[in-house]
Amino acid sequence: MRAISWVRSFVFALVVLAVSATALATPSLAAPPQIGVGISVSIAPPVLPVYEQPICPGDGYIWTPGYWAYDDADGYYWVPGTWVEAPEVGFLWTPGYWGWGNGGYFWNVGYWGPHVGFYGGINYGFGYFGVGFEGGRWDGGHFFYNRAVSNVNVTVIHNVYNTEIHNTTVNRVSFNGGNGGIDARPRAEDEAYAHERHVGPVAAQTDHIAAAHANPQLRYSANHGQPAIAATPRPGAFNDREVVPARGGAEPARAGEPNNAAHPTTYNHVSELPPTPRGNLPSTGNPKTDQKYQQQQQKIAAKQDQERQKLQAQQDNEHQQLAKRQANDAQKQQVERKHTQQTQQLQQKHVQQQQHFEQHVQSAAPRATGHPK
Repeated sequence: MRAISWVRSFVFALVVLAVSATALATPSLAAPPQIGVGISVSIAPPVLPVYEQPICPGDGYIWTPGYWAYDDADGYYWVPGTWVEAPEVGFLWTPGYWGWGNGGYFWNVGYWGPHVGFYGGINYGFGYFGVGFEGGRWDGGHFFYNRAVSNVNVTVIHNVYNTEIHNTTVNRVSFNGGNGGIDARPRAEDEAYAHERHVGPVAAQTDHIAAAHANPQLRYSANHGQPAIAATPRPGAFNDREVVPARGGAEPARAGEPNNAAHPTTYNHVSELPPTPRGNLPSTGNPKTDQKYQQQQQKIAAKQDQERQKLQAQQDNEHQQLAKRQANDAQKQQVERKHTQQTQQLQQKHVQQQQHFEQHVQSAAPRATGHPK
């Protein structure tokens, strides 16, 4: 335990030195307090807000997802997701993450390296679905973007590919371990990646954090989990026309308490919908009848999946069209309102279908059980 405590103090000292150097280089911005592995926070970070990814500003930019940072005076504040130029060809970003231990939450700082390592199993979206990175890859000294999860203008960036990612788990929990946290542990390859040569956050990222810390609107106490600046096209570009607001959030939990608000109450796109709740079908006492109902359940689920995929493809296409014609804010808001209505209607339809089917099976079960054939 003494060795662990010494290592934590040493790492935190390095972080403080790095931040102090950045503060001297950028006197116009007050450097925010950095949470290292030696500092414990008693309140769990809020769930991750839902937001769109701004379009990639240029070749060689890597997406770095947004996260909740912490300051003793102001509490949690949102650091917007943003596109950052990789410090070296071949380097990828491993996001930081909150972890639970010894009665508190600890921040693990992100880093640049040749592989994406362990980031707590947190689903940050846009290629960071909890393990590895699906948003793109380096090839021949150029970064190729996966258009299935990355917002890229192909008229500007030509090194792209399209690989669909079937990420059906929608989970906005922002910390690992403890009650209500993500239950994930590093894989063997993650342990190996942790020993590779790393580069910490670059100056643009540090300035980005400082700007977020200095903006009162990004504090959780002010935005209640729905920051008006959820993502930016470049670090620190908080006034850019491409700034994206959040569309959902939830209350944080106290230390040791489960975070019961893992999902936003309103879903704006089909890709955000959780699976339709499906209860265990009661036995009718007749194996053939039970098998028939199970098959019907599977058909209902398959049809609903098809309807989801069709609407998701439609919504994704409309997003791409908005980006191509560089739509204004009013046009974007109109489309977003339509998407929200479509998503809510589809969710309600599927839930009602499942409820009606389960009620039918439950009403049939006593009769079948009482009069087996």
